[in-house]
Amino acid sequence: MTLGPAFDEAFREQLTALLAWRRDVRHFSRAPLPAEALARLVGSACLAPSVGLSQPWRFVIVDDAERRAAIRENFKRCNAEALAAQALDRAADYARLKLAGLDEAPVHLAVFADRSTDQGHGLGRRTMPEMTEYSAVAAVHTLWLAARAEGIGVGWVSILDAGLVASTLGVPSEWKFIGYLCIGYPEAEDDEPALQRAAWERRRPVEDFLIQR
Repeated sequence: MTLGPAFDEAFREQLTALLAWRRDVRHFSRAPLPAEALARLVGSACLAPSVGLSQPWRFVIVDDAERRAAIRENFKRCNAEALAAQALDRAADYARLKLAGLDEAPVHLAVFADRSTDQGHGLGRRTMPEMTEYSAVAAVHTLWLAARAEGIGVGWVSILDAGLVASTLGVPSEWKFIGYLCIGYPEAEDDEPALQRAAWERRRPVEDFLIQR
């Protein structure tokens, strides 16, 4: 019988620390991210679980200045609409943080889920087709943890018009937009979420989410 690697208590403690220190980064250093570092992160993302081993994730590196500018304007427009609807002063501060990430991060990475992929033969998604998108989300989280382990920051920009993002980047219509990631070296690190430090929201205890039947 072949056994896998043994993960001891010290490793488990480090893993817990990695999970705790994973942050949604808003402020980035201007230092460039080496191409090989990004390749490692995407490689790690592709180790994520996927329904039926479909690997539906698709990663688009956005280098073109005009496309980046279009994404920035997309965010500004969507955020203005959200602010008008919610009338939250704190949301304006949140928007400025996200704009800082879009302006400063050396790498922009758009993530999509290919709902038309034949890989995986449809296993596990006939009754729950949304599992394709969930698989791509798992890839994002895997990339996020791998980035933190290398001291690289990731910021997930979600206030965007998904259809306009797809049009701006010229991707196939079958691709479902999952998220737009800003990636680079963070200016600072903290084990407390920025939104918690800003009194936007508080992290709830585990007991609040456990239900027994």
